[in-house]
Amino acid sequence: MAKKALITGLTGQDGSYLAELLLTQGYQVYGMVRRSSSSSFERISHFSDRIEVIPGDLLDQFSLIDAIEQTQPDEIYNLAAQSYVPLSWTQPSLTAEYTALGVSRLLEAIRRCKPSTRFYQASSSEVFGQPDESPQTERTAFRPRNPYGVAKAYAHWMTINYRQKYDLYACCGITYTHESPRRGAEFVFRKITRGAVQIKLGLATELRLGNLEARRDWCHAEDVVAAMWLMLQQDAPDDYIIASGETHSVRELVDCSFSYLGLDYQKYVSVDPEFYRPDEEVQLVGAIDKIRADLNWRPKYSFQQLVESMVDYDFKVLSEL
Repeated sequence: MAKKALITGLTGQDGSYLAELLLTQGYQVYGMVRRSSSSSFERISHFSDRIEVIPGDLLDQFSLIDAIEQTQPDEIYNLAAQSYVPLSWTQPSLTAEYTALGVSRLLEAIRRCKPSTRFYQASSSEVFGQPDESPQTERTAFRPRNPYGVAKAYAHWMTINYRQKYDLYACCGITYTHESPRRGAEFVFRKITRGAVQIKLGLATELRLGNLEARRDWCHAEDVVAAMWLMLQQDAPDDYIIASGETHSVRELVDCSFSYLGLDYQKYVSVDPEFYRPDEEVQLVGAIDKIRADLNWRPKYSFQQLVESMVDYDFKVLSEL
């Protein structure tokens, strides 16, 4: 009999890639979506006939109970959250309700309805905030510096506490920044690849950015969801950092994107202090020794392959406008 998986955040970048992966593994896939959600289903349109969308909301305990009782999933992947850091400063309470307390509601629904379910919680490198070591490991202290990171830290520790208290199979994947052609346009990686293509096509003449020397640990979302799935296939639950294990500067990203299109970025890119983040001096980079040793996982996409895949996608989309 096919395994059944329930994904929250189905219509997001990670949810769509994870659903595709699970379908290739022969799963029966359910996606939980808020009935009032205005989220686009564009990311899942090419396989929407092979999954079942059910209503549910991390703000509503009973809808989570109903979703689990209805689907009886073998695995649950919680990828839903208010995940845009700047918005967490203007909507801190809502961020806490979804990203923190929503996980408590989901864990309690699992405990009451189907405690044999294996649970994956999407944690984030934002829990480290201002880390006291670099690279960070699974044992690095949490020092979140924004409401989103605080909410993710709460969710992370609640997942571990439910695992220890109730013997649930519950895991946290501490993911670093991950990108793909399905990434939202508000994130800097997509802003750069799309901006470079717009300039190439004559749709724009300038790209304004913040600190070009800021460094990030970037992965491809396909690699990240592969790690998520592997974590739930092990004999015992554990928590892992999911990252590339290396950093690249925004300048490298800009240069790679523009060079791929045959452009000199210095002619088009300007620096605007308005886009600086207050924590730019902090270097977040994940140590992936544990996940490589335990799960034999490592990224398949290089940094350059990731950039080129997104530039290719943006070029195709914008050329058709």
